[in-house]
Amino acid sequence: MKLYHFPPSPNSRRVLAVAYHLGLDPELIDVSLPKGEQMKPDFIALNPNHKIPTFVDDDGFTLWESTAIMQYLANRESAHTLYSNDLRQQADINRWLAWNLSHWSPACGIYVFEYLIKNFFKLGDPDPDELEKGDELFLRFAEVLDDHLSDRKWLVGDDVTLADYAVGSFLDHAKVARMPIEGFKQIQRWYAGIESLDAWQRSAPSNFM
Repeated sequence: MKLYHFPPSPNSRRVLAVAYHLGLDPELIDVSLPKGEQMKPDFIALNPNHKIPTFVDDDGFTLWESTAIMQYLANRESAHTLYSNDLRQQADINRWLAWNLSHWSPACGIYVFEYLIKNFFKLGDPDPDELEKGDELFLRFAEVLDDHLSDRKWLVGDDVTLADYAVGSFLDHAKVARMPIEGFKQIQRWYAGIESLDAWQRSAPSNFM
């Protein structure tokens, strides 16, 4: 199996961490977004959206969108707790995966774009209007997440699941992207738990750059 990825990307990292958690060892193919490698014809043939990550299984089955890849990998393997077979617990995991896509990732993504991507590509200073929007969204949804975590170690059930890897993935950039996370003690405690996981440590960008 092959995983086309860009190591610093939260979308890439969550997939790689899940693969490692499941004991999988995909062949990693770096796609340098700064160099425009995602626009090469061979890559676009795999993913017409020219985005990462993109997964190709041993039989040639190709899949893009990080959440779909995570779900596929978890369903592909057995004897794990990442994606429960219990109907309601799986629905709860799916709820947080959808919440991440709809609310959390867009909020975190504003800071990543304004403070990291703009700086890297020399696109100018951070836009105060965008940062104000980011603060509004982040603080709103961080409160939801922090409250949910007040009496639990993981987002769903008693073990780490796909939900934790998905929602936690942007927090790797929290400090450098200046996300206002200081007041959310439960989120910080929870993310420290994710950072302690072997699969998360192995998926760290510095291991591949």
